[in-house]
Amino acid sequence: MKIYKNLNLNRKHCNGVIAIGNFDGLHLGHQKVLSEAKRKAKKNKLPFGVMTFEPVPVMFFNKNIKNHRINSFEQKKIYLKKFKLDFLIIIKFNRKFSTQSAEMFIKKIIFKKTMCKYLYVSKNFKFGFKRHGNITTLKKYEKKYGFKNIVTHPFKKNSKMISSTLIRKKIRLGKISEANRLLGRNWCVIGKVIKGQRRGRKIGFPTCNLKLNDYVVPKKGVYAVKVKSNDFNKNGIANVGYRPTFNGQNLLLETNIFGINKNLYNKVISVNFKKFLRPEKKFRNLEHLKKQIKLDIKQAKK
Repeated sequence: MKIYKNLNLNRKHCNGVIAIGNFDGLHLGHQKVLSEAKRKAKKNKLPFGVMTFEPVPVMFFNKNIKNHRINSFEQKKIYLKKFKLDFLIIIKFNRKFSTQSAEMFIKKIIFKKTMCKYLYVSKNFKFGFKRHGNITTLKKYEKKYGFKNIVTHPFKKNSKMISSTLIRKKIRLGKISEANRLLGRNWCVIGKVIKGQRRGRKIGFPTCNLKLNDYVVPKKGVYAVKVKSNDFNKNGIANVGYRPTFNGQNLLLETNIFGINKNLYNKVISVNFKKFLRPEKKFRNLEHLKKQIKLDIKQAKK
């Protein structure tokens, strides 16, 4: 997969099939768009690529929106790579780009730069200055700029349309099992292990601590998780919260990995959420906390 951070495409990647979107979460709905686009490319023997935007436009326009992302940008690239794209175009979303009209986007980028033959988008795709462009706009300019716009119908599960907004809601409510079904995989947080206050180790349950950064914040509490790195793939429990028993001030993801009892500082790990076990709680003393952690571990293993 060739990654372009500009629009100077190699000739072999022009005149192809392109799917456009933010693809935050790369959920089952997004996967449907990509699968259909890939089939079209294969059938017509054309190059297949994806165009996405960084940063996520909603976070660019509203600096107060912090915990929004379902996956990090690096994760998005990993998930896209699994679709065996020929190329990925990453458009830097900035002030200049955001003021471009919908027609100019089609003319300057779709027509002149990519020269794509088939353009795949989801039904609710919006683009251009103040999001004035939509699938009707694309249809309007098809003949003028020589492409065919193909809209994929929403992917529904239990009669509900799958969307990144719905998945964020499920995660925030602690409905991880439901979010995972909509994603088609376990929701996970990837990060570098940071130093904590080593309280977990002192009470016999060492933890790896990660900051959530721009990730959507799940319901505070304890989860059954699967933890992966280059060296291991283990089960564990994770706590999302402020550690009220210790009067904590900073939000952290703390993970106790079963069968691992070594220093993992600065190691990159992925914490895959499987099931919500219980809400975060303040305990009277350390003995009560240790007793509960043992129960959490037993439940997680079950």
